[in-house]
Amino acid sequence: KMSFIDKIKTDMYSAMKDKKQYKSIILRSLLAKLKEAEINSKKPITDKQCISIIKTMIKQRKEAVDLYLEGNRKDLANIEKKECEILEKYIPKMMSESEIKIIVEKAINDSNATNINEIGKVMSLVMKIGGDRIDGKIANEFVRELLS
Repeated sequence: KMSFIDKIKTDMYSAMKDKKQYKSIILRSLLAKLKEAEINSKKPITDKQCISIIKTMIKQRKEAVDLYLEGNRKDLANIEKKECEILEKYIPKMMSESEIKIIVEKAINDSNATNINEIGKVMSLVMKIGGDRIDGKIANEFVRELLS
């Protein structure tokens, strides 16, 4: 089985060959982040750690998109969006909002939560059920909406 880093390297080389400079630059910066994490932990990083790093990079780009749109810089927002699309290919497919809402409702029922003060209890259950595939920010919005 090909390691996460090998897969990204292979994709980067084929992007370079196909003259997809943009994609190769994104993948190169991703590889640099993963290598940096390996150096810091002094051992090879797991797939789970890779996914976590990629998710952080995606989150940073999504925040940048919002800031660029607020600043009326659609051009820059589109660049960040493109980067997100490239990075998202390397993480498990995220749950849809409707799937998240179902999990949130289940967590609220299972934890017998009745008010917003119990958000911590509900969210920890939501994240346990949803694992890597759930967007905590969206889940948190649903929990707030359903408990207020």
